[in-house]
Amino acid sequence: MTSTRDRLIQSALELFTAQGVGNTTTRSIAERAEVNEVTLFRHFGNKHGLLLAVIEESSAFRHLGESLLNRASPTDNIGQALQAYTSECLAALERVPELVRSVVGEADRFPAENRRALGQGLTAANRYVAQYLAAAMDRGQLASSLPPEKLASLLNGMILGYAVIELTSEFHELWQDRADFLDAVVQLFLQGAVSPAGELVRSERHGSAPEVADLPANLVHEILQQAKKKGVQDFALAYVLFAAGLTPQELLKLERSHSIGDAHQHVLRVEARQVPVNQWVLGRRYGSYTANPLTRWLKSRKDGQAALFLNAEGQPLELPELQERWQTWTQGQVTPSGQPPQLEQARQTWCIDMLLRGISLENLSILTGLDLMQLQPYAQRAKERTAIAQATRLDQKASRLEIL
Repeated sequence: MTSTRDRLIQSALELFTAQGVGNTTTRSIAERAEVNEVTLFRHFGNKHGLLLAVIEESSAFRHLGESLLNRASPTDNIGQALQAYTSECLAALERVPELVRSVVGEADRFPAENRRALGQGLTAANRYVAQYLAAAMDRGQLASSLPPEKLASLLNGMILGYAVIELTSEFHELWQDRADFLDAVVQLFLQGAVSPAGELVRSERHGSAPEVADLPANLVHEILQQAKKKGVQDFALAYVLFAAGLTPQELLKLERSHSIGDAHQHVLRVEARQVPVNQWVLGRRYGSYTANPLTRWLKSRKDGQAALFLNAEGQPLELPELQERWQTWTQGQVTPSGQPPQLEQARQTWCIDMLLRGISLENLSILTGLDLMQLQPYAQRAKERTAIAQATRLDQKASRLEIL
C-alpha cells in the first residue's frame, strides 16, 4: 500500500509537471493525494519542502545514479555506460518539462534554506556517478587528473544544462538533435576531462598546445609487424593509423564506403575532407593503392556492417577496444624517452613525416583539420628533426674527411 508521504510526492510531481510550481497550491496537492492540507505541512513544512522531496525521492529521478553504479564491472564499456546514464537522465527530465521550467524560472522565489537543500540534493545525486568513476579508475579503465567528484559534477552539469536549454528555449543551433548532444558530451567527457587509461594527454600551458612526440621508424615498423601477427583487421587498423594520420575518434567513425581507391591514389573520406592513405610509411612500402593492409581487410569481409572496423561481436569498434589492441601491439616496446608508445603518437608521427617530406603547413591543415596555430608544435618538432639530421650529416662528413 502506498504511504501518505509517497502519495503526496507523486501528486506534487504530477501537478508540478502539468502546471509548474508557482501555479500549484498546497491545497490542490493535498486534494489530489486525498489527505488534508495539515498532513502535507506536517510531512514537508511547505510547498518548497515538498518540491525538494519530489526532486530527491520521485521515481522520475530515483535509481539513475544507482543504475550507473550497478554497471561497474571489469568488462564494462565506459562510453556506453555513460551514454546510457546521460540518456536516462535526459529522459527523466523531459518527462517533467514544467517542473524543470519552474525550478529554473522560480528559483529566486524559493527560501534560502530550500535553495541550499536543492543544492545538497544535486550533490547527493553526484555521489553515485563519482563512485562509478572511482571504481573505473581503480580498475585502470580511466585516468584523469581530476578527482571523481569533480568529474561527476561536470557530467551532471552538462546534462542539466542541456535540459534547461532544450526546455526553456527554441530555435537554437547549439546541436543538431539529442543524439548529437549525447555523442558529443560523452566524447568530450571521455577524451577531454577523462582519458582512457594509458593514453598520453599532455598540454603545454602556453596556448594549450599538445606535446608532440613522434615515434622512430624502427619502432613504428615493429608495431605494424606485431599488429600483422594479430590478424588482418589489426594490421589494417595499425596501417591506417600510421599511413593516414587520423585521430582514434576519426578512425572509429569510418565506414566501408569511406575508403576510395584506384591505381593512382587511395583516400579516406573523413567528414568534410579527404585524407590520403600512404603507400610508404617511414621509408618502407606497405603494398600499393589498390593492394594494402586496408584493402585486404575489406576484401576479407563477409558481413553486412557499414562500419569499417569491428569488434569481436561484429559490432562497430569503440575507443576502449582500440586502446586494448594498441596495448597488445606495443607490449614490451618503449619510446626513446623510455615510455610506452601512446595511441595518439601514431598521428603525430604521420604529421611530422609529412612535414619532413615537404608538405606545407597549409596543406597539412587541410588534410588534418587542424588550424595553423595547432600545427605549430608539429612544425617545431619537424625543424628539430631536420636540424639533428643536418648536424649528423655534417659530423659524418667531417669524419670521412679525417679518414681521407
